[in-house]
Amino acid sequence: MTTRQIAIYDTTLRDGTQGEGVSFSLQDKLNICQRLAEMGVDFIEGGYPLSNEKDVAFFEQVRELDLGKSLVCAFGMTRRRGIAAEADPGMLALARAATPVCTVVGKSWDFQVTEIINAGLDENLQMIGESVEFLARSSQVVYDAEHFFDGYKANPNYSLSTVLAAAQAGAKWLSLCDTNGGSLPSEILKTVRAVAEATKKYDLQLAIHCHNDGDLATANSLAAVQAGCNQVQGTINGIGERCGNADLIAVIANLALKLDGYQLLGGRSLEQLTELSRYVYETANLQLRNSQPFVGQSAFAHKGGMHVHAVNKAAHTYEHLDPSLVGNERRILVSELSGRSNIIALTTKHNLQSDRKLMDQILAEVVSQENCGYQYEAAEASFDLLVKRSAGSFTPHFETIKYRIVSGDRDVLGHQAFAEAIIKLRVGDSEIFEAAEGHGPVNALDSALRKCLGSVFPSLEKMYLVDYKVRVVNGEAGTAARIRVNIESSDREHVWRTIGVSENIIEASWLALVDAVEYKLLLDEGHL
Repeated sequence: MTTRQIAIYDTTLRDGTQGEGVSFSLQDKLNICQRLAEMGVDFIEGGYPLSNEKDVAFFEQVRELDLGKSLVCAFGMTRRRGIAAEADPGMLALARAATPVCTVVGKSWDFQVTEIINAGLDENLQMIGESVEFLARSSQVVYDAEHFFDGYKANPNYSLSTVLAAAQAGAKWLSLCDTNGGSLPSEILKTVRAVAEATKKYDLQLAIHCHNDGDLATANSLAAVQAGCNQVQGTINGIGERCGNADLIAVIANLALKLDGYQLLGGRSLEQLTELSRYVYETANLQLRNSQPFVGQSAFAHKGGMHVHAVNKAAHTYEHLDPSLVGNERRILVSELSGRSNIIALTTKHNLQSDRKLMDQILAEVVSQENCGYQYEAAEASFDLLVKRSAGSFTPHFETIKYRIVSGDRDVLGHQAFAEAIIKLRVGDSEIFEAAEGHGPVNALDSALRKCLGSVFPSLEKMYLVDYKVRVVNGEAGTAARIRVNIESSDREHVWRTIGVSENIIEASWLALVDAVEYKLLLDEGHL
């Protein structure tokens, strides 16, 4: 079987930033560009050098990066009406960017030509041809045929004439854009084949650029590849305007791991795919999409007892591929839906799985706690402590005698608030009493707890809080609702999550804090 090379064209730094809530600093863009190059991405679109100073600076500074074989692309539009390409500010900005590749977008839908940019149909063809010809003097040109599939449905002859104008002018790639994201795979397949036939005498290749408004961007991209496209455009995690772009994470994984006859990313392993996905989320300050295929935290998570029982025997019964191939991992969840198989899978490290009576006891405790509002899926440290308590192998390092929070306004007019925590603990045969102020009651509690225990357990100095989340469990109860608090902690070597539930937010926070500290001390002692 002949292997086709499929080029990956990433537009996270340009099209991705059009998504709601997405913004990258100059350094963010440079960092992401470097990561994409390390992954083996063929084309990295950096932005529009005429639109803002940040993009101009990007194209200047990106030259200093070692990007291997990855090619940086500058993006722009065809020349304006009535202006020669050599004099058009947009064309000149693209030329000044001095990138090895220039991507220029033009109109392929006759309606857009006459009604949106108010140009004549022949004039539009001239704008396309002259723009591509000008840029092709110094760069490889990708012609983005905007709204191509909508235009082809309305007037196939004219849409074909627009891409032929680009081909005749020297474009190396024709990117067919499903700009509105409303096409179906069958339509993509048929249209791409028609374009391939119409352009077969030219020295160029076809590309696909899909948006996800019909939730079909990945399927449409794969259909286009099967129809003859040798380049796929999209963004990491599918970020972009409206419903986003084709998610390159899913496109890459499907092409490399699911379909035969294709090679991409220079044949590199995909083990860094999950890390790349999460890096972009973090850089963009976006929440991870847990259910995201291949790389989401829930992509290989198993909760139902029957499923876990089957996965323990043969993983492929409920997993379409080995999660390690994309750098992800299997997760076994525990909840009221769990069976003994879940508990056995999660307690393997405690060497308790042979005790069926204990497994049933742990499961019963989980069900009881979840009825009270606990949820251990995102609190594995608290679950480990529950297991050790049920097994009778847990000895607390300290006991809470009492704690009290005082908070209020120190200066009402100046809006200066204060919070104080007073804690009394028993550690061994000693009682320790401390107080601390903090930025809010939970921070004050944390500070006072550390003051109490710091001299006895000095390793707690290396522990810090990463995240703190509060959620109402039963909102119908109003101000008497039960509160769930999740805390994520780290000591730079480990990360662990704990939970506390109460009708009192301070008590819920205290329970989660205590579990976090106890877990850290058990880690230090090598008991986990």
